[in-house]
Amino acid sequence: MATAAATQVTIMRQHLIDPEICIRCNTCEETCPVNAISHDSRNYVIDAAKCKYCYNCISPCPTGAIDNWRHVRAEEAYPLAEQLLWDTLPAQIALDESPKVGAGDTANEVQSQATPLPDDVERIAAASTSGQGGIAPPPWSAAHPYVNLYSIQKPALATVSGNFRLTAEDASSDIRHIVLDFGNAYFPVLEGQTIGVLAPGLDANGKPHHVRLYSVASPRDGERPRYNNLSLTVKRVTSDHEGAPVNGVASNYMCDLKKGDKVQVVGPYGTSFLMPNHPGSNLLMICTGTGSAPMRAMTEHRRRKFVAGENAGRLMLFFGARSHGELPYFGPLTKLPKEFIDINFGFSRVPGEPKRYVQDLLRERGGDVARLLRDENTYVYLCGLKGMEKGVEEAFTEACRANGLDWGTLRPQLLQQGRYHVETY
Repeated sequence: MATAAATQVTIMRQHLIDPEICIRCNTCEETCPVNAISHDSRNYVIDAAKCKYCYNCISPCPTGAIDNWRHVRAEEAYPLAEQLLWDTLPAQIALDESPKVGAGDTANEVQSQATPLPDDVERIAAASTSGQGGIAPPPWSAAHPYVNLYSIQKPALATVSGNFRLTAEDASSDIRHIVLDFGNAYFPVLEGQTIGVLAPGLDANGKPHHVRLYSVASPRDGERPRYNNLSLTVKRVTSDHEGAPVNGVASNYMCDLKKGDKVQVVGPYGTSFLMPNHPGSNLLMICTGTGSAPMRAMTEHRRRKFVAGENAGRLMLFFGARSHGELPYFGPLTKLPKEFIDINFGFSRVPGEPKRYVQDLLRERGGDVARLLRDENTYVYLCGLKGMEKGVEEAFTEACRANGLDWGTLRPQLLQQGRYHVETY
């Protein structure tokens, strides 16, 4: 559960059983260790006051009827008497529009009354978006993001459920895919948002360490669909941008986490670097290193739509790294269907091969890039090292010039329309 700032609105994730597909086999009731599940002659139901979110009942259910969840305000959890009368599950309440939020407040008002963003978050956000002149508006069809639900004073506690190395063992960089499980804590995120991690201990001045932000690498419905978890792409920092040895406090803390460890998390943050939701919208993604995290989240969200037969739009990815072994998610990316995503890898340190950067790839595919830019349903995302910004801008300029467009005119239009997003560091 989460307390949303000043109005003390508490939102919970209520576990429910779908009466339409339940075959009344009783496995859930037999499995539940806290007797939260009961039934009458009509329905099997779950007592929200007893459910401990242990998930023991999930896997034995032969139909999946048990695996249903709704976000509700704690004081408005569906009572047993109401569940027993259901013929179908209720739709997810639009919490933004509910007339019963707090003392007459809307969720948006709750959001606006939240505690101010931490100084560290404001500073990092300003630096990462400086290349585009500050925070741009989100796409018009982006979903509503929730931000700053958990503060430094009241962080959420997540449990590590996985920590996997993405780069080759002999690679110069140690990049990890870390999965955090939030249990019953309400922690909604969208693709493109970030979360903050509070590393334990004190710095050399005896003060708590600064908040470290990480982009979410999983889609909005979780690293595992419909589970309350998310993933991060974290690089172990052992040197600064000039190559001098340093010991990244938060990154080393994160990369050394073991399954079952607890992590203090704040956020989520980010209201701009969001993806469009309208059918047929295209994504043009350019990234390096851990800048792949939001691209992975967006790609996976669209992949799940693609598998479900929905219109996933066109996806074009330009991804740069030193070599195959240094590129996060290289293996999974190569397995994606070509009709789903157009992937372009650029490697700069492969022995015997010329150096190729993302800007080189953009030039090579200039005609296709220009066709996407000409489409008003195309949204551009750039994330990774700040040093690639200039080269990418030059490549866009050349691609546009060669194909009858003017990047100098198009760029501000894209920014104003929420179609061009830059986060570099």
